[in-house]
Amino acid sequence: MKSEMLPSHGGYKNLLSYQKSLIVYDLTAAFCQRFLSRGDRTVDQMVQAARSGKQNIVEGSMASGTSKETELKLTGVARASLEELLEDYRDFLRVRQVALWDRDSPEALYMRRLGRHSPSSREAVLKVAGSRPAEICANMAICLIHQTNYLLDRQLKALEKDFLIKGGLRERMSVARRRARRGG
Repeated sequence: MKSEMLPSHGGYKNLLSYQKSLIVYDLTAAFCQRFLSRGDRTVDQMVQAARSGKQNIVEGSMASGTSKETELKLTGVARASLEELLEDYRDFLRVRQVALWDRDSPEALYMRRLGRHSPSSREAVLKVAGSRPAEICANMAICLIHQTNYLLDRQLKALEKDFLIKGGLRERMSVARRRARRGG
């Protein structure tokens, strides 16, 4: 029996934003392990920002059945965390005086093509990154973060539109209660 009040929720593994955030997290963990010093505070910051991006998508998706507000908020937190991580990668390149790939460079276009094949792209990205120098890995991560942020921006717009059309739990509860009182 389908609930009138609680919509299906928790399908985060099917979200492209989640699939991309998983790749970003794995790539960031590998990047920090390979290229940054163990005692460097940046390591914790980067790994936690990548983790927060991924985990807030999960938590928002799971909360969506009972709170659209929480889903919107946590999806926004995921987006903000990944923006923080993006800036860490940009800082990495800037302080080392290494070029950031242009949006339409052959390398960035390759990453976009590779990224179209989620979730299978995870293994491919990690394999490519595993043998490349730090500046290429950082640029790869930047491309993936941009892709994930694009998806999260679209997701946020869709969540907002859905809320405006369908409302939240309180509204669904009121409708269900009125129906139950009418016997229907």
